[in-house]
Amino acid sequence: MAIKITGSGSYIPTQTVTNTDFERHQFLNEDGSTYAVPNEVIAEKFKDITGIEERRYVEDDLTTSDIAFFAAEKAIEDSKIDPEKLDYIIVAHNFGDVKKGAIQSDTVPSIAARVKHKLRIRNPKCVGYDVMFGCPGWIEGMIQAQAFIKAGMAKKCLVIGAETLSRVVDMHDRDSMIYSDGAGATVLELTDGEGGFLAHETASFTYEESKFLFFGKSYNVDHNPDVRYLKMYGRKIYEFALTNVPLAMKACLDNSGIPIADLTKILIHQANEKMDEAIVHRFFKLYQQTPPENVMPMNIKKLGNSSVATIPTLYDLILKGKIENQELHKGDVVLFASVGAGMNINAFVYRC
Repeated sequence: MAIKITGSGSYIPTQTVTNTDFERHQFLNEDGSTYAVPNEVIAEKFKDITGIEERRYVEDDLTTSDIAFFAAEKAIEDSKIDPEKLDYIIVAHNFGDVKKGAIQSDTVPSIAARVKHKLRIRNPKCVGYDVMFGCPGWIEGMIQAQAFIKAGMAKKCLVIGAETLSRVVDMHDRDSMIYSDGAGATVLELTDGEGGFLAHETASFTYEESKFLFFGKSYNVDHNPDVRYLKMYGRKIYEFALTNVPLAMKACLDNSGIPIADLTKILIHQANEKMDEAIVHRFFKLYQQTPPENVMPMNIKKLGNSSVATIPTLYDLILKGKIENQELHKGDVVLFASVGAGMNINAFVYRC
């Protein structure tokens, strides 16, 4: 028996926002002073550092639970299961439903409860709950789902990563250019055969690192100081990730018993192109090797950083043939890895 992904789906918002669109923004320093560099230069430097050219935002009438439902429907259809047979619906997010123009997050009922309602599932034994674990939330949901199945507590689980970061960013902060919206979903089942989940690794660093990502006031001093936005210490996160993520990836791969030579792909959280490339290079260096060509698929160039949604959407788009020169085949070994607010790190090794 094996615990395997039997279906996947994603929702990519239709509203495209390019770097050029940010040239009309008023970017400010943390103290509210005017940023000296022209916006055109900011946008160009941003692209060089992150690799992002454009990102997607949801339409004004949609929320996180809406797009989580859209991705879930596709994953269920792809898996060909009866949704009434689901034992768990696990939704990873960080900010709940935030309506356009609102200043308050809505998480009651949970996003998972809302998705179950939208799916019209009647079975009360189908349990829905949310995971708030920073950007690694979807991976953590997958780790929990496979643990339920392994323990005999479940046979079928739906795991979703959905986020609408465009609703919680300070448009006067240059870091707002990184973030985007999206949703991805997977169905995890106990199946006949071999492969599936082979190993996992999770760690939380909260001693000095807990506030590398946080909620803070707008850089515009005229804004209401009680309204908070997503903020980060980018340099500290970069250094933290380069130091700790490769080690977690290595521990996970070593625990799986799979040699590095048999690793087919690395699906890593689409946070920052240069950071992800550096992480993967350091990971292979731990084995005295260099990364093979095309080992790390990327979609950040067009989709930006949608937090918990980056990996499941990337996985689904690869399977659906929508990522150029990237494929997954039966027997391929994939290492999933993420890092984010907490600070949290996790990974799992999976044989297709």
